[in-house]
Amino acid sequence: MRRDGTVSTAYPPGPPLPRSVQTVLYAQWRGALLRTAARRYGEVFTLHLVPPYAESVVVFSRPEHIREIFAADPADLHAGEGNRLLVHIMGEHSLLLTDEDAHARARRLLMPAFVGSSLRGYRTLVDAIAKTHVDRWASGATMHTLDRMNELTLDVIMQVVFGVTDERRRDALAPRLRRIVNINPIMFFGWKYPRLQRRGPWKRFRDNQNAIDELLYDEIAARRAQPDLDGHADVLSRLLSAGSGENPADAPLSDAELRDQLMTLLLAGHETTASALSWACHELAANPAIQDRAQLAAHEGDEKYLEAVLKEAMRRHTVIAATGRKLTRDRTIGGYELPKGTVVSTSILLAHSRTEAFPDVLAFRPERFLDGEVAANTWLPFGGGVRRCIGAGFSLMEGTAVLREILTRYRLSLPAGAGAEKTRIRNITHVPAHGAPVVVTADNAVPR
Repeated sequence: MRRDGTVSTAYPPGPPLPRSVQTVLYAQWRGALLRTAARRYGEVFTLHLVPPYAESVVVFSRPEHIREIFAADPADLHAGEGNRLLVHIMGEHSLLLTDEDAHARARRLLMPAFVGSSLRGYRTLVDAIAKTHVDRWASGATMHTLDRMNELTLDVIMQVVFGVTDERRRDALAPRLRRIVNINPIMFFGWKYPRLQRRGPWKRFRDNQNAIDELLYDEIAARRAQPDLDGHADVLSRLLSAGSGENPADAPLSDAELRDQLMTLLLAGHETTASALSWACHELAANPAIQDRAQLAAHEGDEKYLEAVLKEAMRRHTVIAATGRKLTRDRTIGGYELPKGTVVSTSILLAHSRTEAFPDVLAFRPERFLDGEVAANTWLPFGGGVRRCIGAGFSLMEGTAVLREILTRYRLSLPAGAGAEKTRIRNITHVPAHGAPVVVTADNAVPR
């Protein structure tokens, strides 16, 4: 509804650029496009794109609009249909790509692997993996933290989630998983045309995907053959046991479903956490006073402050730009009567930049997450509503553990001449354009 109380019956205004131009800008320079459109057209605007993106995307960022979208009947707003771009990577059964009954069933089966008691069971292994990786760092070296965090979080995913502890299998799987993570958004356009999948980068992507699938299916088969699944604490073992008695209405996950959920956990839980951690390291290096407090928190075991550092990094540098939901019927959202087929986008990037929600919006200030300042529907890195990321707790637990391991042993600083780190889009995530380089110095060598 407009401020004068009337209801609009047309799409909100938006850039008049040709669809093809808007699509290229959205794929490669999304932040600049969204911020420019918001300045010119206001808090609600429309983008018109070409496949594989949705043809009409209405962007919202006001907290009340976001609350309305997240609280809507999932039958009216299909999040799975709004994310179909990822089907070639994650698969038809992915938790992110299913809706209604199929989504509810998958969520019920996956959720026990990510509740508090399960997270506490993973923590010891996460701590050990973090220590192993940080042990390799050399005092005085300049590191690209994005690369280091990707290696670390990938190791966590393979051991804690996949349960792959055999070094040979991990060595075979890891480089192929990195290729999936590192694909350029331009790849998405080729999936519309089957002929392209037999050529160039699309053929290499498919060959790599087939090799990953073979490794995953072999691992699933080997694990199914083990008689003592209940003795394993990894996520895959929990998923293999899911549906075997908790809810008679839920059949156990098939091999194809397991494969798709594992790929989803890889992308949603590996690359995103790595990017958030690299941004956190960059901000700590750029803000010595905040790093002082974070180091004290790490030594004293104050994980609430370390978690606040991670949350502020996720706010200041949005890793996932938006969530999308496709209307299954004509429906009014934010006062606009939108037709069936429209994708409504809750812009995480714009929501995190609202000065009304975040005073000193450009400042890196973890304390805002400790003093009750952050209101509902303003901080959205894990989405919201019935589609809120089930791995949110795992991501925060992992990130906090890694920061504690780093900050109890090293001081971080920016390399000489380094300035503010810019953002680039890799796959579906926003990452530091230059890898967020920092200089690490052994803590006992830092003058106090």
